[in-house]
Amino acid sequence: MATTAVQRCNACQRTLVKMPGSQYEVCPVCHTVNLFNQKIKGRVLFRIGQFINAAANQYQHELQRQPSNRGRKRAVLCGITYNGHKKKLEASVHNVRCMQELLVNKLGFPNASIRVLTEEESDRSKFPTKRNIQDALQWLVQGCQPGDSLMFYYAGHGTRVRDQDGDEIDGYDEALCPLDYKTAGTMLDDEINATIVAPLPHGVTLHSVVDTCFSGTLLDLPYLCTFNQDGLYKWEEEHQLTTKGTRGGKAICISACADNQNSADTSAFTGKPVGALTFSFIQTIEKESNLTYGKLLSSMRKKVNHAQQVVGRFAPHASPMSQEPQLSSSTRFEIYSEPVKF
Repeated sequence: MATTAVQRCNACQRTLVKMPGSQYEVCPVCHTVNLFNQKIKGRVLFRIGQFINAAANQYQHELQRQPSNRGRKRAVLCGITYNGHKKKLEASVHNVRCMQELLVNKLGFPNASIRVLTEEESDRSKFPTKRNIQDALQWLVQGCQPGDSLMFYYAGHGTRVRDQDGDEIDGYDEALCPLDYKTAGTMLDDEINATIVAPLPHGVTLHSVVDTCFSGTLLDLPYLCTFNQDGLYKWEEEHQLTTKGTRGGKAICISACADNQNSADTSAFTGKPVGALTFSFIQTIEKESNLTYGKLLSSMRKKVNHAQQVVGRFAPHASPMSQEPQLSSSTRFEIYSEPVKF
């Protein structure tokens, strides 16, 4: 007479009875399939493992074939106070800290991927000297891949110098003034373009926010967006004699003013000195939703214009601001439909 075997369900521990000739039993409570034969159980588990590994390998293969939409985020933030200089800038370091907070808390940039250059850094390699700024900009674009988002922010003095290579229609190069500019010299727009614009490969986006004087075409991008009194815009291409593009990537620069204008720090916004461009940029990004580049620039211009009116109305003895935030780009696009993406 055939005998029966007793076993507990692997899932719910209910007692199961193995019927003669059966190698498995389905639990009537939890419906788990329980194998009685250890050899069969081992073979089944082996087959399951093979199936899982094959599926995982296929998934990884598909991921490698598809371009990633989630690239790295990397930023260089430079703020120069010029301590001991007669034209010391009180707001530069504060501007940098505010931008860093925006990038980390609002735009998803990892702190570890942000290089900060100010005179307050304990590491002298992070002082905003010409050599350190050059190194930081090279680091910014090094190894960039499709999907990456890069940011260069500058708060400090800017200047104009006579063009030596004949690529500027107005005869002047725009330039940044590093901390040691008196000994090391300025950083021309030609150098900045060659370092962080020209190398950009397809799929990489660079945003630059430049809070300084004479900065309209500081990145030497081929297309400059200009506005008329009615707020209508057009792309200008006549400001350069040579076209300086990228390797397929996209570069957008938001600057404090036109090439022939001055920018300013102002206390009109908060009661304490802050860069007019910096404050208007941060406030617009933080408080307004569904931004396009057109809406961003329009909102910033309104804020800066309001600050200029406040300065003129309540502080007539202060240095007047005369600036209109500018937008330039490596490509032409519809600014009122193109969403802002960092």
